[in-house]
Amino acid sequence: MSYIYQRLRDLREDGNKTVSQTEIAELLGTTQQTYSLWERGDREIPFHHVITLAKFYKVSTDYIAGLTNQKNPYK
Repeated sequence: MSYIYQRLRDLREDGNKTVSQTEIAELLGTTQQTYSLWERGDREIPFHHVITLAKFYKVSTDYIAGLTNQKNPYK
């Protein structure tokens, strides 16, 4: 389960444009503080938010969960 938290941070910080925790929190309808807890692994992120983030980052939920290293196996 620890993969998910590292992947959340890596996805947020990777790419041409780093997205802030506040921006992701707004996307998920929560606070920056709550998102920070999820990203650090101090609280479990609800699965429906994992789905939202997978769509946002255009990756599979399996990638976020660390089950594969392919960001999008359907390409």
